[in-house]
Amino acid sequence: MQLTSIGRVIIGLLSIISSACVSQAQPLSKSGSATRQDSLRGTLNAERTWWDVTRYDISVQPDYSAKTIKGSVVMGFRVTGTGSKMQIDLQEPMQLDKALLNGQSLNFTREGNHFHLSIDVSLPQNSQQSITLEFSGKPVEAVRPPWDGGWIWRKDKQGNPWMSVACQGLGASVWYPCKDHQSDEPDNGASLAIIVPQDLVGVGNGRLIKTEPNDNGTTTYVWEVKNPINNYNIIPYIGKYAHWSEVFNGEKGPLNCEYWVLEENLEAAKKQFQQTKPMLQCFEHWFGPYPFYEDGFKLVESPHLGMEHQSAVAYGNKFQNGYLGRDLSGTGWGLKWDFILVHESGHEWFGNNITTKDIADMWVHEGFTNYSETIFTQCQSGLDAANDYLVGIRKNIANDIPVIGQYGVNKEGSGDMYYKASNMIHIIRQIIGDDEKFRLLLRGLNKDFYHSTTSSAEVEKYISNYAGKDLSKIFDQYLRTTQVPRLEYRFKKGKLFYRWQNVADGFNMPVKVKLDKNDTWLEPATQWKTLRTKATALTADRNFYITTQAGN
Repeated sequence: MQLTSIGRVIIGLLSIISSACVSQAQPLSKSGSATRQDSLRGTLNAERTWWDVTRYDISVQPDYSAKTIKGSVVMGFRVTGTGSKMQIDLQEPMQLDKALLNGQSLNFTREGNHFHLSIDVSLPQNSQQSITLEFSGKPVEAVRPPWDGGWIWRKDKQGNPWMSVACQGLGASVWYPCKDHQSDEPDNGASLAIIVPQDLVGVGNGRLIKTEPNDNGTTTYVWEVKNPINNYNIIPYIGKYAHWSEVFNGEKGPLNCEYWVLEENLEAAKKQFQQTKPMLQCFEHWFGPYPFYEDGFKLVESPHLGMEHQSAVAYGNKFQNGYLGRDLSGTGWGLKWDFILVHESGHEWFGNNITTKDIADMWVHEGFTNYSETIFTQCQSGLDAANDYLVGIRKNIANDIPVIGQYGVNKEGSGDMYYKASNMIHIIRQIIGDDEKFRLLLRGLNKDFYHSTTSSAEVEKYISNYAGKDLSKIFDQYLRTTQVPRLEYRFKKGKLFYRWQNVADGFNMPVKVKLDKNDTWLEPATQWKTLRTKATALTADRNFYITTQAGN
């Protein structure tokens, strides 16, 4: 939404439609031009490249009344080069109170949302090191999460505190110090200790490994993930939670599924979350085994709509089908299932398992996850229904700016990374022309990019190689331009004349059409081509996101 999964100006009814992009990233700078702060955040500079994060052990204690937090991070890292400075990211107005390397205090200076730590000792190449970072302050508050980011301070219907965080794009450094770049996930996982008043519950990613009452009227809940995890996915949920669990017998054996919801919503959740097992069965069939068996699968009720937090998916869809009861496709099929449950869970494969190094390539997360909605519709209601849904969501495409954003400055591209990228994937499915082969492509992506970070370029090359066809012009057209391909044609003297217009240079996508009532594949170019035919009418296959224009 992860969907992530899963931060734009949205007006009137479009706010209902576009807000389905529940995991839309929240870039630091909203301006058109990149700043030095954007570069410090989005670029792997000399202060970031000489070390690789291996683990985070985070402890946090919120003060609900003051809207402040305090805590510490023990960050394990491997030395991969030589450096005398280390950039640690922690956004204003949060404070880095202390930094200790092997027990020795480090000097540091602040530059906006980043701290430059002085490393005065020589660290052996390939050695494993540990740095402790103590932090405190009043984090940025999310006013309209998840579309803006920060700490969330809410109350449930009974007046109990209800807290969490939403920070995709804006970054985990909005609340804890870290190396805030998507390319560097902790190879050995992470733990999160949540210290809360004893009448509340702290829920985190992965498995609960310890619950410890403290002498001061608080309780510490310690959660741990064994697998690599992106910074923005490490999230505390704090509230008056109840829970239950069940087992899904999946491709890799028993998968523990847990559900944490506010006590007042327990019965409604038990009914709604019956969709979980059919969703997991469908997605395992199409995408491969759930990628985090060691950490389990979990849905957690959140004080915002939803987000793809790995192994602890945020759910706020009010226990109803559709997107807050609405069908974003306008076809009726989107009311057959719970949008947030399906979309954000789809991010476990695309976004959490396969992660892009730069948010400029977020279509890999959002396009495939948006397409998971079409896949689930097919699992439930068949291929025609899935095609209906896919064509229905097409009306939400804006074609405002390219889907791929600006690299190196923490800038995403257009929100079309959802619907337009999904339609592009559907076109590739038509061109492959074999649904079993297409299914194995989706599974192959999750197998070959398992628990890794990648780029659009690598994914594009992988898909072209798998298809055995050069699809580069299709990727260029739909990801790097705002133009919708237009198939121009005319019938004259027993011939069909046809060509592509409004396309990138060299665009050569094959397209399926009906000539009268007969299915035919055309291979247009930007120059006129001809085909002898007795037909007098042409209709483009609806599964291709193009326009047509008849000429004289």
